[in-house]
Amino acid sequence: MDEQRKKGLEKMNEVYGWEMPNIEGDPYFDLTVDHLFGSIWTRPGLSMRDKRLLTLAAVTAQGRQDLGEVQVNAALFNEEFTEEELKEVAIFLTQYVGFPLGSGLNGTVSKVVAKRRKAAEKGAGEDKRANVNAAVKMNTGTSLDDE
Repeated sequence: MDEQRKKGLEKMNEVYGWEMPNIEGDPYFDLTVDHLFGSIWTRPGLSMRDKRLLTLAAVTAQGRQDLGEVQVNAALFNEEFTEEELKEVAIFLTQYVGFPLGSGLNGTVSKVVAKRRKAAEKGAGEDKRANVNAAVKMNTGTSLDDE
């Protein structure tokens, strides 16, 4: 594994809070890991919290609740935001992206918080394979279970 791939995977794991496997031979995954996480997310100038906030704003504006769920879960896992702060982000964004999209983020925050509480009550923690599988599917169109 070259240094750019290693740097990208390390940052991707930090951003999402799980261990992403190195997937060889998929040009889209290569671009995501090597460029997005290896070059963009590692740039100085913005904090991880700033980058997460911008990403939440972008995916909310696009109506991508599936991507919002990944980001909200990672923001809580990495303790970048509290539940209350994420609810405030939804209220604020609603004024710029409209009620349907802003309420979608609000609902996503509630959904993620409920799942995390349920898992904590069971003592199970997060289902990291499900999170990794979602990210792999998002980036490659296939899941780990398809292998």
